[in-house]
Amino acid sequence: MKKLDGKVAIVSGSGRGIGRAIALKLASEGAKVVVNDLDAVPAGQTVADIKAGGGSALACAGSVTADGFAEKFVKTATDGFGGLDIIINNAGYTWDNVIQKMTDEQWNAILDVHLTAPFKILRAASGFIRATSKKEAEAGQELFRKVVNISSIAGLGGNAGQANYSAAKAGIVGLTLALAKEWGRYKVNVNCVAFGMIKTRLTEAPADGDASIDVEGRKIKVGVNPDLLAMMERSIPLGRGGTPEEAAGSVYLLCTPEANYVSGQTLVCGGGITI
Repeated sequence: MKKLDGKVAIVSGSGRGIGRAIALKLASEGAKVVVNDLDAVPAGQTVADIKAGGGSALACAGSVTADGFAEKFVKTATDGFGGLDIIINNAGYTWDNVIQKMTDEQWNAILDVHLTAPFKILRAASGFIRATSKKEAEAGQELFRKVVNISSIAGLGGNAGQANYSAAKAGIVGLTLALAKEWGRYKVNVNCVAFGMIKTRLTEAPADGDASIDVEGRKIKVGVNPDLLAMMERSIPLGRGGTPEEAAGSVYLLCTPEANYVSGQTLVCGGGITI
C-alpha cells in the first residue's frame, strides 16, 4: 500500500519544473492529482504522464491569479475525485529589478502570484475542509489533511534585486504560521518549504545568453549568467544546485502520515544553506 493511497491533491504550477515533479511524486505514492498550469499543453502532458504510470490525474489549466480560479481549482478536485486532502501552493515566477527601477506592475504581479493566489486557493478550500472535518470528528475519526506552501530562501534572508519576490515569499511563511493555528482544529497540517537554488528553466543559464518566458502577455527574462550560476553553486555546502525531483521529495515528506504532528514549520531545501 502506498502512503498517499486514497488522497486527493491539487498542485498549482505543475505543468513544468518543480511543480511537475511534485505532481509526479504524489501520484507515484498513490494520490489522485489535479494538475494546474497557465497553459493547457504542459498541464495535459503531466496528466498524461501520471496516467501512463498507472495514476489518476485531471487538468485545471489557467492563471492562479484569475478571478474565480481558486474556486474552479478546488471544485475540480471535489467534483472529479470526491475530496481534497493535499494542497500544494507552488505556482510562480520571478520578475526582478532593483527597487528604484521596479514598477508597480512588477511588484503587484509577483505579490499576486506568490501570496494572494495561495490565500485565495486556501480560502476557497476552507468550506470543504471545515464541513468534512466536522463530519469526520462526529464519526470519531482523526484524519489529517496537508497544506504545503512554497517559499524560498529569499523569503527568509532576502535577495538583492528581488524586493517583490522576497516580500511575497516572506509573506507566505506568515500565511503558513497563521493558518497552522486556524486549521489545527480541523486536523490540517500547514507547513512551508523554502527552496534554495533548484535547477529549472527559470534558473538554468540559457545557451544563447538570453531567454524569456511569456506570462500572460508579459515577456519575463529568465536564466542566470553561467559564471554567476557557478559561483552560486560553489557557495552551497553540497556543491551543486538541487534537482526538481529533490525539491519534490521535501514537499512529499510533509504530506506523509509521519508528518501528522508537524505543523507551522518551514523546511529549507537548499543543499545545506542555512539562514
